[in-house]
Amino acid sequence: MTKLSLLDLVPVTEGGSVREALIRAADLAQHAEALGYERYWTAEHHGMPGIASAATSVVLAHVGAATKTIRIGAGGIMLPNHAPLAIAEQFGTLEALFPGRVDLGLGRAPGSDQRVAQAMRRNMMSGAENFPQNVIELQAFLAGDERLAFQATPGEGSHVPLWILGSSLYGAQLAAHLGLPYAFASHFAPDMLDEALHIYRRDFKPSAQLQQPYTMAGFNIFAADTQEEAELIATSAMQTVVALRTGTPGRLQPPLPGYRDTLPPMAQSMLANFFAASSIGTQEQVERDLAAFIRRTRVDEVIVSGFIYDADARKRSAEIGMAAMKAIEAEVTA
Repeated sequence: MTKLSLLDLVPVTEGGSVREALIRAADLAQHAEALGYERYWTAEHHGMPGIASAATSVVLAHVGAATKTIRIGAGGIMLPNHAPLAIAEQFGTLEALFPGRVDLGLGRAPGSDQRVAQAMRRNMMSGAENFPQNVIELQAFLAGDERLAFQATPGEGSHVPLWILGSSLYGAQLAAHLGLPYAFASHFAPDMLDEALHIYRRDFKPSAQLQQPYTMAGFNIFAADTQEEAELIATSAMQTVVALRTGTPGRLQPPLPGYRDTLPPMAQSMLANFFAASSIGTQEQVERDLAAFIRRTRVDEVIVSGFIYDADARKRSAEIGMAAMKAIEAEVTA
């Protein structure tokens, strides 16, 4: 059975506040837990006024305290921004607080532009080129490897499961080499998805953490009770993408009727590519699109994203997404 998880970047809405975004995050995680989602993940982004998940481990502590069973995790931590020891301590602490529920997805991007990367790292020599070594060092801290000069406290022996994240072929190669689960960011960078999954499965080497390849892929869902409403709520995400790609990121904007039709052809083409792994519509439409995506990719898990302005509309979209997944599974097993 294909699992369904939820990715929440904790959007800060126009007219709202960071506090309100964090309260909504915990509420959404509780809702996802009740619906049967496997995981609630959030991700590290910096210098972006519309995203409140920069202090990712702190947000996860907040969400973990509000939930009971759903797995919580980073999708992901941008490891070049941090010392592996610090991340081992943070996620070791989370594992101590919420045993058996914590995931740690790792990316090698800065999570913003080079100005923010400089502010985060100070020493730019510890960049993406050292990502594999940093992953191995972090793994050793979490395992309590005796060859280390000292142990991470908390962290030692926590064995928080690591994931490698990616939007290109590099992450697929590294995840396969290290024998770690692999999550592809097809919800915003779908172009290399099929090739990356092929490379990962072909080259996978079993590890102490994982004996068989395990794949996850991102998929946007903007679901509502009518097609018109679904198309309307999706316009907030479209405004966010256009603003980001034109260098003017801001807070999540309210839905704007007819927004896509106002854009020039180049912007419309960019949105079509960005949302290639997406579904906008009613449950019936989501069932068709999601089933086709699963058949094509054969992923073990789909993680659902979707910038939706209204909190209740986001929760309703999550409900419809899960109902669509259950209908797909029922048809497969019938």
